[in-house]
Amino acid sequence: MKTREVKIINKGLEDEMEVWGYRPCLWKTILVGVGVVCSGGLLLLLLYWLPEWGVKSTCTHTSLREAHTLLLRTTDEFRQWFRAKAHVMLAPWKKPFDILDLSAMAQLPNGDHSEEHCGKFAQGRSAQIHFFTHHSTKYYWDDETQNFESYKGLEDVKVSCAEIHSEHSSGLCTALQDYRRLFFGENEIAVRVPSLFKLLIKEVLNPFYIFQLFSVILWSAEDYYYYATAIVFMSVISIATSLYTIKKQYVMLHDMVAAHSVVRVSVCKGNKDIAEAMSTELVPGDVIIIPANGMIMPCDAVLIHGTCIVNESMLTGESVPVTKTSLPSSGEDSAMSYNMEEHKRHTLFCGTHVIQTRFYTGELVTAVVVRTGFSTEKGQLVRSILYPKPTDFKLYRDAYLFLLCLVGVAGIGFIYTIVLSVMNQVPAKTIIIESLDIITITVPPALPAAMTAGIVYAQRRLKRVGIFCISPQRINMCGQLNLVCFDKTGTLTEDGLDLWGIQRAEGGSFSPPESKAAEQSLVSSAFVACMASCHSLTKIEGELSGDPLDLKMFSATGWILEEPTEEETALHNPIMPTVVRPPKHVVPEANQNNPLAQNMELSQISSFEIGIVRQFPFSSALQRMSVVVRRLGEKHMDAYLKGAPEIVASLCKQHTVPQSFTETLESYTRQGFRVIALAHRQLESKLSWHKVQSLSRDLIETNMEFLGLIIMQNKIKQETAGVLHELRQANIRTLMVTGDNMLTAISVARDCGMVRAHEQVIIADAVPPKDLNPATIMWHYTENPAQTAKDNQSVEINLEEKAFDKRQPLQEQSYHFAVSGKAFAVITEHFPQLVQKLILGATVFARMAPDQKTQLVEILQSIDYTVGMCGDGANDCGALKRAHSGISLSELEASVASPFTSTTSNISCVPNLIREGRAALITSFCVFKFMALYSIIQYLSVTLLYSILSNLGDFQFLFIDIAIILIIAFTMSLNPAWKELVWRRPPSSLISGPLLCSVLTQILTCLFFQVLVFLLVRQQSWYEIWTPQSDACNVSSSSLSHSSNVSSPHDHKNIKNYENTTLFYISSFQYLSVAIVFSKGKPFRQPSYKNWPFMLSCIGLYTFLLFIMLCPVPAIDNFLEIVCVPHDWRVTLVVIVVVNAAVSFMLEILILDIILWRLVFRGNQGVNRPSESPATATPQEANSHWGSSFLSWLFCRRNKPPMVRYMNVALELQDDPDWPSGPSTVTYANDAQSHISAAL
Repeated sequence: MKTREVKIINKGLEDEMEVWGYRPCLWKTILVGVGVVCSGGLLLLLLYWLPEWGVKSTCTHTSLREAHTLLLRTTDEFRQWFRAKAHVMLAPWKKPFDILDLSAMAQLPNGDHSEEHCGKFAQGRSAQIHFFTHHSTKYYWDDETQNFESYKGLEDVKVSCAEIHSEHSSGLCTALQDYRRLFFGENEIAVRVPSLFKLLIKEVLNPFYIFQLFSVILWSAEDYYYYATAIVFMSVISIATSLYTIKKQYVMLHDMVAAHSVVRVSVCKGNKDIAEAMSTELVPGDVIIIPANGMIMPCDAVLIHGTCIVNESMLTGESVPVTKTSLPSSGEDSAMSYNMEEHKRHTLFCGTHVIQTRFYTGELVTAVVVRTGFSTEKGQLVRSILYPKPTDFKLYRDAYLFLLCLVGVAGIGFIYTIVLSVMNQVPAKTIIIESLDIITITVPPALPAAMTAGIVYAQRRLKRVGIFCISPQRINMCGQLNLVCFDKTGTLTEDGLDLWGIQRAEGGSFSPPESKAAEQSLVSSAFVACMASCHSLTKIEGELSGDPLDLKMFSATGWILEEPTEEETALHNPIMPTVVRPPKHVVPEANQNNPLAQNMELSQISSFEIGIVRQFPFSSALQRMSVVVRRLGEKHMDAYLKGAPEIVASLCKQHTVPQSFTETLESYTRQGFRVIALAHRQLESKLSWHKVQSLSRDLIETNMEFLGLIIMQNKIKQETAGVLHELRQANIRTLMVTGDNMLTAISVARDCGMVRAHEQVIIADAVPPKDLNPATIMWHYTENPAQTAKDNQSVEINLEEKAFDKRQPLQEQSYHFAVSGKAFAVITEHFPQLVQKLILGATVFARMAPDQKTQLVEILQSIDYTVGMCGDGANDCGALKRAHSGISLSELEASVASPFTSTTSNISCVPNLIREGRAALITSFCVFKFMALYSIIQYLSVTLLYSILSNLGDFQFLFIDIAIILIIAFTMSLNPAWKELVWRRPPSSLISGPLLCSVLTQILTCLFFQVLVFLLVRQQSWYEIWTPQSDACNVSSSSLSHSSNVSSPHDHKNIKNYENTTLFYISSFQYLSVAIVFSKGKPFRQPSYKNWPFMLSCIGLYTFLLFIMLCPVPAIDNFLEIVCVPHDWRVTLVVIVVVNAAVSFMLEILILDIILWRLVFRGNQGVNRPSESPATATPQEANSHWGSSFLSWLFCRRNKPPMVRYMNVALELQDDPDWPSGPSTVTYANDAQSHISAAL
């Protein structure tokens, strides 16, 4: 038997998929056609909902190369299925970059891409290329790999930076452009807005609406027109609202993308000609000219000549202009393969705004197109919005399982109805209708609308507190957050930095700290010259713009920045695009009256003018930036460098770095200051302007002279400490993930309460393997101001997950790991077995690159944390998007990457979001439980009535479903969130002990009381089979004999009878009692009595039901098809209703809230509490302990391991005497498994 061929496409990427090949099979297709006809189209619907069944039922397996239809399945936890049709394309070669020189194609005519042109391409040598399209990406068959591959762009060729300059900088001829366009298509991010008809069909074919259609047809067949009309009305409103929302989202996205998607561009041709073209015609390899006044980039392109100032807020969320420099063409850097992520400082991204260009005489600012269309960064962002991953939340998966259980219950009722009806010789038509009707009763049609209501209300409440949400389904996820990562700068601390002071280095030692850099005595110093010139500031419309740190540093000097115009640039040689100079008042005022002194002043100012010749922008990977400058009148150039102190010191001559450098740096960082180091180097006189433009930064940034330190103060925001304390009290772990210095991060963590005074911080400093030495981790215990015990004292892990226990002694020792980005990379690669243990105790992550932040979030999720991420949007986009709940404090367009955006610029939004999330989650559980009980209660009533060949009446159904259920379901969701966060978290699953017990006890209670009244009414002395002549209200007339015991012809459905009336009354009150019982308040929502719409609805319905029960009104009785019963029986029913409600309350509150929840179903919340000996426990505590043990044994939960992975890791660590490693020890990569550490 031939093995089924399966391949992996997009291997290792986020959208990795398995793919199978199929070809049509005639006999299978015929069989399916017959099945569709026989099933009345239901089989076709089933195959539409299940693509894998649709393909497998009409096709047979074949190789991918010969496939007509492809079946795809994602490899993530969702395992989604997709089908795609394979197409064939004719082309001269099989890959877009198979040929770079088109001399062989010289005979081919130039022209636009068309069918005729394709035909000409295919002449002579014609290759058939199989491809398919999935989620706006084309996949082409590759004979070499025997798999489908997607072409991103120029990166596919693995071209080096030098090769881009040598082979791709001249542009493409028209024939080659047309050839590549065959593969890459038009350069557009096409968001096609579907027609309303298409959207309607897709929406109506939803299983839920098909079920409703089935229900409406069935009810119409039973003449239940009123209820059928009500459901149709609700469905139409629901569909119309849904269509409006979807259409609006498509239009908004289309408008956002299309705003600047098509522009005219200047394209360089191979023969140095320049042609105007539409941006949609661009292909990878084209060379475009960036105009001096800037443009919105229509593609991803790498800069090869010139410099650009770019606003990347659309992608990064950071509105600060970024300087993009040309790709290195020589040196070590040029030999590296071009990578968009590594060379992003040279890459202009699609959708970003080039504000202005820096150009030089006779040279154009040019860029090579790297990616087009959906392959671009903007295209990928739009794809992620167009095709989002399903929300992975247990609530929704459990909801489907619960519905399946209801379907199972309906199946039992279905069989019961058929058997009962056959035994009673009911006509076949009635059997079919009534047995199908039981299914429509059991599965509630209003469930999705009711579930959505709670989320919509929560979204409105969030909007009122300034939190906007683009993914409402994630609000429920916020209720389960048990860990939140915070960026530091701009999130925990103030966005702006204040200059605290400077400390210059002279003669290999530090001078005393100085508070001002603008002193006259410092004007001529290299230190101030470095502060004034080493930045990426630019003037936009006359205003200085750039990085806030650069702005603060430059303004502290008091210098002036000037940018010459295009005309002025042409006059100077060598050209200096940007000049900085001190203000005129630097010369003492006494000289200003002397003409000679004034002339000297002007020349003196001129001699301080510094022209910035070349910039090497700040790189977060290198943690530094540098500039090459020339001071006016001097023949040599200078290089200035600024960056992280450790990095700058390593690039300086050792004798220029003060011996007290480490101690001085630590003293500042411990106090929470942000420290930046400066360095200077005088370059050789022979270096010309042109030579400097081609030098790599490695050659410049070496043998520097250390100048000193700039000390910046980054204040903690006023709200930070309070919010972190609130999260700690609420059993939510907090982490700091920052790009800043390690000691500064630890200092801020202590200051804001993330690390408390008595807690130890252990720095895990990892070094990669070198020569024959394995990778190592050095464990440094930082000084602890509150440390009273010895350094080597054993410590117990303080898990944030444990329940908040006031009895826990305050002096209990605990620890936190602090990890740098460099160490994080080494540990994840060489110590994979330690990653989970380290992550469990780590609180501070410093010097983390943006992709490392995302990786950290993924690791935390892999050990079952529900992760929140709060950042200012600058470097946190990936992590914000990856986290279960990302909260951006930036209001910019890039917040589209984050599910939540806060208008308040501090972290007070985090507890607000979690509180609303918890309230929304509990509301979802309440509504789901209520709707399930409503179905079961109605199911029980109908099943009991079926036993006497009766049913509920049309208007009884209408009253229950519209007046009771819809009003209650929509108003019970209005409870606002509780005012504070509690340590207990709501359950995340419907299939959990407390919730199942809650539902089952209420079902049994309702069943008991319905069966009770059903049997009791038949035992009453006045009871008889009801007829229109019956008058049970007048007991004396009950002795009258009747000629017949069967219903009169006008009530052929046997609706009016005593059993029906009794069950209608009891069930109506049961709906209200379970609604009140399930509508929980504290500790996650405000009490129900504060929910006025819900309380008024309940009071109004109770009043109405009691009124019609105790004081019958003939008009209402006739409308609801209820019959008159004796007053004594009505009073008895009121007593039974009260007892039913009391039992429901007692079961819910006593058994579930007190016994089961507190003593048995604590989940993982007490696992890590310190154990207490029986001798020290109070009698009450001892009783509680034994009660808990007994109930745990009863419910088979004794010694049950925790469900989540991080708790299992925590339990392992409690029994590990060697964790954490002792102070000043080293762990080697080959010993990490057994924790063998050597003392230093």
